[in-house]
Amino acid sequence: MAKKGKPWIGTSGWTYGDWRGRFYPEELKQEDFLLHYSEFFNTTEVNYSFYHLPKITTYEKWASKVPDGFVFAVKASQTITHRKRLEGAEDLWRTFIEHAQALGPKLGPILIQLPPSFRADPDRLARFLDSVPEARRLRLALECRHATWFDPLALDRLRQLGVAAVIAQSERYPEAPHVPTADFVYLRFHGPGALFASRYSRSELEPYAAAIKKWLAKGLDVYAYFNNDFHGFALENARMLQEMVGARAAPRRAAARKK
Repeated sequence: MAKKGKPWIGTSGWTYGDWRGRFYPEELKQEDFLLHYSEFFNTTEVNYSFYHLPKITTYEKWASKVPDGFVFAVKASQTITHRKRLEGAEDLWRTFIEHAQALGPKLGPILIQLPPSFRADPDRLARFLDSVPEARRLRLALECRHATWFDPLALDRLRQLGVAAVIAQSERYPEAPHVPTADFVYLRFHGPGALFASRYSRSELEPYAAAIKKWLAKGLDVYAYFNNDFHGFALENARMLQEMVGARAAPRRAAARKK
C-alpha cells in the first residue's frame, strides 16, 4: 500500500493580540503563546521573516518551544521578492536560508510570495534558485499573484523546478489551479470576503477538504495555513479543516516539556 501524505494545518503567525482571551488564556505570557499554540496545531507559518530577518537565536528559541514533529513554514523576505524581485539578491537569499536552517528538523517549506505586478518569468526564478544550491534541497512554495503564472507552460516549468504553486484563496487575487507541481501541496486562506477579516463556512472549505484528502491518499504532504487572523477566524477555520480531513491533533505540551 502506498504511503499516505501528512496534513500540516495551522495559521499564519501566532502572536495576534486579539487572540488573547479567545484562544490564549488572559494570564498567559506572550513568550508562552507558541507552546500553547502547539497543543492544537502541528505547524505555523512565519510571516515575521517577510518584514525582518529573524536572528539565528530567535529561530532556535522558537524550535525549543514546540514538540518534535512540529514544523515552521518560513516566508522569504520582501526585500528579496518585492524590492529585488529575485534579481541581485543572492547574498540576502543565502543569509535568509542560513538563518532559517537554525530550526533544524522543524524547518518546513520556504514560502516565496511574489507581488501582484510580477508576471510569469520562470527563467528568472530558476536563476534565482540556482544561486543558492542548498535552498533547492528544501521544499519551496511560490505564491503568485499574477495570472500569467497559471498558464500551463509556466506551471510545467514550476513542475520541472520542483516548486509548489501555492493555492491561495482570496477575493483579491487569482487562484492557482488545484494541480500539484511538486511532491507536496501548499495552500493559503486569506479570507472569503474581507481580506484577513472574514470567516470561512464549512461549505466553503468542503472543496478544499475533498482535494486535500485526495492528495494525501496519493502520498502528497499538504500544508495549509489560514491568514484570516481577525477575531480568531484563522484558528476556528484551521481546526475546522483539521476535523474535515481527519487530521490528528498536534503533539501535546508534555512532549515539549521534555526539551
